[in-house]
Amino acid sequence: MNKRPLLFLFGGILSLMIAMGIGRFAYTPILPLMQHALSFTDVFAGYLASSNYAGYFVGAFLAGILPLKKHKTFYLRVSLIVSIFTTAMMGLSHSYILMLIVRFTSGVASAFIFVLASSIVLDKLAVSGKTNWSGFFYSGVGFGIFFSTIFIPIFNHLFMWEGVWIGLAIISAILTIFVWLWLKDTPNTIIKKDEQIVSTQTVSTQAPPLKWLPWLIFAYGLEGLGYIVTGTFIVSIAEKTSIFSVDPAVVWMVVGLGAIPSCIIWSNLAKKWGFVKSLVISMMLQSIGIALPVFWLTPSSLIISALLFGATFMGITTVATTLARQMSPSNSSRIIGYLTAVFAAGQMIGPAIAGILLSYTESFNTALIGAASVVLTGSLLLVSGIRFDRMPNIETSHIKST
Repeated sequence: MNKRPLLFLFGGILSLMIAMGIGRFAYTPILPLMQHALSFTDVFAGYLASSNYAGYFVGAFLAGILPLKKHKTFYLRVSLIVSIFTTAMMGLSHSYILMLIVRFTSGVASAFIFVLASSIVLDKLAVSGKTNWSGFFYSGVGFGIFFSTIFIPIFNHLFMWEGVWIGLAIISAILTIFVWLWLKDTPNTIIKKDEQIVSTQTVSTQAPPLKWLPWLIFAYGLEGLGYIVTGTFIVSIAEKTSIFSVDPAVVWMVVGLGAIPSCIIWSNLAKKWGFVKSLVISMMLQSIGIALPVFWLTPSSLIISALLFGATFMGITTVATTLARQMSPSNSSRIIGYLTAVFAAGQMIGPAIAGILLSYTESFNTALIGAASVVLTGSLLLVSGIRFDRMPNIETSHIKST
């Protein structure tokens, strides 16, 4: 029984490496290589990023409404195949229109993998009494960013940018073999035990009342709008900075290193400080990291910016979704759906606006200041909820009494 949850966990981590680290975020370090070779503008780079996030939005929406419960393993495997195919297709096409379609489709597949793998792994961990392992599961995003970036300079040197995409597709295919073997849904999951574990976790925490939910949703939408500007262009910033002498992909590796432990760290801090306060602090730190290259542009500042970004973006997602689940345990899927939709909408808009600003100003500064201001505004909107961190939640009290 000890080995099985561990294999599930490894399968989940590998699935996030494929869906997020490669399928979704590998575009960031490959973007400068593509712009050099194809000479497309920052505007198109923004549109290409936005098309992927639009696909992610559609995929998350469909995964929430389609009846996938009985066939999670099947749909997960299909989505993995689509993700591998679309990653390879990016290296086989020089058509801008086709790239937009491919990145959109890749976004849909990434969302399905993320939702289905999360559902399978978290359910299994709950039944096994290993819910505290969930932070390790979400570290798969950071591992994916870090390990995929190791191969990018090698593949680029040997095969140019096209070979980078195809090489990453081959790596994804190899990782998929292990996901196929280890990550399978178990229909006979003991739901009552699962619910009991979830309830026990929820009762021990405190959360704001539901009337405060719009503040959380709006702030989380601003986070999606702001963070993604750095998430799309930070490697391009390093590449276009003459003082950055090492390979710009190093910056993205630092993002991955920061992201690996971030979910575990911020989850623990949230339990110690309070969830709302932790969200406020993490978003403020992220806004500092986003704006840092504007006021202090050195190799050190880019590394610090990447580290602050990596250390916060997945942590913010973990804390925000956990907080939403605690605010209404009986209706958590719908509330988390609202959060995800607003966040994804922000992600769609952010890169496109940033790309347009870059083309007009010929500088990253305006886009970075705008993104940092948006995230900072989101953090300030949450300040009013800090007072709820030490107050019992009415709905969780009701669960405890029943």
